[in-house]
Amino acid sequence: MKTILGIDVGIKGALSFYDGEELIIYDMPVFKRNKTSRLDGITARNIILTQSPDHVYIEQVNAFGMGATSAYNFGWNCGAIEGVLSAHLIPFTYVTPRKWKNEMNCPTDKDAARMRATQLLPQFAHNWDLKKHDGRAEASLIALYGRRDLGLC
Repeated sequence: MKTILGIDVGIKGALSFYDGEELIIYDMPVFKRNKTSRLDGITARNIILTQSPDHVYIEQVNAFGMGATSAYNFGWNCGAIEGVLSAHLIPFTYVTPRKWKNEMNCPTDKDAARMRATQLLPQFAHNWDLKKHDGRAEASLIALYGRRDLGLC
């Protein structure tokens, strides 16, 4: 059974591992640096290697409309994740929100994403029952999208 990792790379995002039967979710590991949060690359690496995904789908979001600090931190997260995957020879694909949301019939609203994840993965809905867990829902939808994109379901 192949495990797909879906990643919502935002600070409030998540890592969602899905093999078609079991879904394992980790909130994005972060640490505080000055007044900002940054991806904890070591913890992210350890999580990824422990779960050993066969392929990773990373949400490719642009920095349009973000402030300079937010855009920098967002880019930092993407680069750190890509570095971990590349260093360990784990194949990955970037997917735009427009593409995966279109394919998954998911509205852009964060609460609607949680509801859509509940429709498609009802047995795992307890993972995103709080409003602040929209990143978990989106990462899980990205993992499901990845399984479909690879023809695994």
